[in-house]
Amino acid sequence: LIFGLAALGTAIGFGLLGGKFLEGAARQPEMAGMLQTRMFIIAGLLDAVSIIGVAMGLLLMFANPLLNPVIEAGAEVVVVEQAQH
Repeated sequence: LIFGLAALGTAIGFGLLGGKFLEGAARQPEMAGMLQTRMFIIAGLLDAVSIIGVAMGLLLMFANPLLNPVIEAGAEVVVVEQAQH
């Protein structure tokens, strides 16, 4: 789910970015070079957001730091229930 949302957000962002770049370049053709440079900088930052989302998803899937307290709490409940019987 996290991978899909990261890809969807990036796709929407690139679509908006490309559309606004083309609008700006059509209005002021002499500014197209500067706009293109800024567009590539923003595109790199936009990619970074999706890469961070994928990395967080992989972290939660394979090395979930939040899972150990849950497992330990479940083990304590089982031990207490067995002691009561």
